[in-house]
Amino acid sequence: MNDITAYNKIQKAIPQPSAAPTAESSNGISFGNVLKDAINQVNGLEVNSQNEMNKFMSDDTDLHSVMMALEKADISFQVMMQVRNKIVSAYQEIMKSQV
Repeated sequence: MNDITAYNKIQKAIPQPSAAPTAESSNGISFGNVLKDAINQVNGLEVNSQNEMNKFMSDDTDLHSVMMALEKADISFQVMMQVRNKIVSAYQEIMKSQV
């Protein structure tokens, strides 16, 4: 499973310079949908790590698989938080600008 497919969609969601800016691009992918997909993927990794932990407790998997799932969930959450911080920072900067 490719964990960064949502991040690849961000490039597709950015309109080309020759295109008129719209809320959604011509292929129907909006910025909000890309963020929602990314959050859903992070949540899926968290659920997967919890499932791996439960399997480990019942001796159905090894420690290596559990640690890999936990680290994937942790790193993806950290990346999501950094993206959120950048979005909030950009929003605050826009709000500071005078019209």
